[in-house]
Amino acid sequence: MPPSTRSLRERVGALRNVPPFLALVWQTSPALTVANLGLRVVRALLPVVTLYVGKLIIDEVIRLARLSSTPDGPWAWYQAGLLDTLIGLLALELGLAVVSDILGRAVALVDSLLSERFTNVISVRLMEHAATLDLEDFEDSELQDRLERARRQASGRLPLLGQLFGQAQDIITIVSFAVGLVAYAPGLIGLLLVALVPAFLGELHFNARTYSLDYGRTPERRELDYVRQTGASVETAKEVKIFGLNAFLIERYKTLADGFYRANRALARRRALWGALLTTIGTMGYYLAYGLISWRTVRGDFTIGDLTFLAGSFRRLRTLLESLLSGFSQVAGQALYLDDLFSFFDVQAEIVSAPNARPFPTTIHTGLVFEDVGFIYPGAERWAVRHLSFALKAGEVLALVGENGAGKTTLVKLLARLYDPDEGRILLDGHDLKDYDLDDLRRNIGVIFQDFVRYHLTAADNIAVGRIDARDDRARIVLAARRSLADEVIEQLPQKYDQVIGKRFRTGVELSGGEWQKVAIARAYMRDAQLLILDEPTSALDARSEFEVFQRFKELSAGKTAVLISHRFSTVRMADRILVLGGGQIEAAGTHDELMAQQGRYAELFELQAAGYR
Repeated sequence: MPPSTRSLRERVGALRNVPPFLALVWQTSPALTVANLGLRVVRALLPVVTLYVGKLIIDEVIRLARLSSTPDGPWAWYQAGLLDTLIGLLALELGLAVVSDILGRAVALVDSLLSERFTNVISVRLMEHAATLDLEDFEDSELQDRLERARRQASGRLPLLGQLFGQAQDIITIVSFAVGLVAYAPGLIGLLLVALVPAFLGELHFNARTYSLDYGRTPERRELDYVRQTGASVETAKEVKIFGLNAFLIERYKTLADGFYRANRALARRRALWGALLTTIGTMGYYLAYGLISWRTVRGDFTIGDLTFLAGSFRRLRTLLESLLSGFSQVAGQALYLDDLFSFFDVQAEIVSAPNARPFPTTIHTGLVFEDVGFIYPGAERWAVRHLSFALKAGEVLALVGENGAGKTTLVKLLARLYDPDEGRILLDGHDLKDYDLDDLRRNIGVIFQDFVRYHLTAADNIAVGRIDARDDRARIVLAARRSLADEVIEQLPQKYDQVIGKRFRTGVELSGGEWQKVAIARAYMRDAQLLILDEPTSALDARSEFEVFQRFKELSAGKTAVLISHRFSTVRMADRILVLGGGQIEAAGTHDELMAQQGRYAELFELQAAGYR
């Protein structure tokens, strides 16, 4: 249900998120949580004690002022013992003020430490849960919006920590003030509550409206962040300058930002207007109560000290209750945001290991078989692939060719079980791919995609991501680089394998597209997997370099099962067998010579490419 249509009951019902939130806080650091609460309990009792000591001081001053005969000078007063009670009360109030200041600093320190620990813990949990989700989830724009809101809540809920603990402190203070007020004038409590209810309801309403505005504008906020990043990043700087996109991006950013500003301004104006009106009601209630206390003091029911204590108690109670009720509505609003965080944690992956899953075979014996496999992307109108039936024999190098959109990358994603088929099944050594342990399956598959990630890490770490548990095995990293021909690139870097590559950080060195690709291919050799897949990872290499890379790949993958995708036919012809895909289906299969003899799509594409070299 859209947030703007939620009823008051549903908005208040969002408070159900507070207990699990507090449970997360407790799990973050029980020691800091207990320290925070303990300090706040002590601090909560200080205001009423301090105010009551102030009442005693005033009463003592008035008593001393009414003495009929008094000595001359303060020293004489002191020697006569007349100031002992007053001095003791002043010293007590001074001590309470010092303790309050120290406790305030201590609470701020513990709040800061607990908030930082909570941010770290919840961010790690967010990353851990994201790692369990399917690729399909990350390609869903709605889930991207949910993930963006969850990311913001990971750090954006820090004020809620202080609010909840602050409200617990305020409640203790309110109870202590209320006990004193009830003892003198219990009727004032009812007047106080009546004066505060309208302001509370107003805050509750506008907090919900603020959340609705934020929720509804999540896609625009993601676009705003994207435009800001695109307009000022090393990855896009060349094209932005060459195509003169600065003005376009700045104008787009201003349009989006102005939309946010206008919407927030309209809501802020309404909130300020109604807030001022409803707060005035509370102020009138306070002065009505103040007048009643003053009249009873004139009548002799209260002393001047009592008047000071009651007026101060009522004023503090009004402020505290107003803050508490406003804070309650803010907590309810914050709890709506927690829905974003916890609802993301509720998203569960569909591609998981089956109970009692099979281990991946130590050696692939027969290979993989596609049996009438079909897959359609969520929300798409046509099948990405359908009726795929073929075998990939153990130890065979299979090449996939076809025009863009033919289904080559989809087939690779199905092999790596990034997706599961919607029709048919994929067998490995006679068993459905779904029967194997998912982590074990992926550990034994080395895939390098065309849109591989350029990690702004050291050259060694960029290769080690292929098998991150072997990150400290420098010999293995160097061997993988040598196999992919990346060693020649790395040897030219100032710090060799310890050099940060990419220009995101100050010490980084940028590589060319082809150099990056050699580093990425090294990840496949680092993995030393049984099934190797190269999905057009050499598109930035010239024809000679690509041929050398794939020639090396052919030699080093001997005995392994491999799949390669390339647009260059001089490369794919070295495969044992070639599949020609078109429209998500297999149009032809065979060796290069066999396919050329068939005079089909393969021969047509080969001749078109060959003509470009003549």
